[in-house]
Amino acid sequence: MTITIRRFQPADAPAVAALVAQTLRTTNAADYSADYLNRLIHRLTPAAFSQRAQHTHFYVFCDHDQIVGTGAIGPYWGSTTEMSFFSIFVAPAYQGRGIGRLIITTLEHDDYAQQAQRIEIPASITARPFYERFGYHLKHPQTQPDAEGLYRLEKNITP
Repeated sequence: MTITIRRFQPADAPAVAALVAQTLRTTNAADYSADYLNRLIHRLTPAAFSQRAQHTHFYVFCDHDQIVGTGAIGPYWGSTTEMSFFSIFVAPAYQGRGIGRLIITTLEHDDYAQQAQRIEIPASITARPFYERFGYHLKHPQTQPDAEGLYRLEKNITP
């Protein structure tokens, strides 16, 4: 398996939306209700991903011509020193094969990350342990997910 990495292109939007919907319905189903996932999928349309790509460095990870992973980094609420990761997903059939690690490594080496003093990740219940392995930790004491069903993780970057 050879994974290629490139920046998101507008034509990728339908494939990205389909990959995200499949991943949410498969991987996240053990941690979230079907109703919650369906509401989320309804908001994560091709147009939503195209819009996100306009304000972030959005990457796709491909096995030949098939998109098998996604991830984006961009400013945290307009900050120039704080960044956030977005839309990190790996197709269920490709999970456990190092693509998630490749996504995090790619995002942490992006120009935005290089200027960051802090990176935040809105993490699903499902993904929280994965991010913690990379040194991300809870931003605030949180025993349950927030109102959006997420944990807010962060990592301070030493300049």
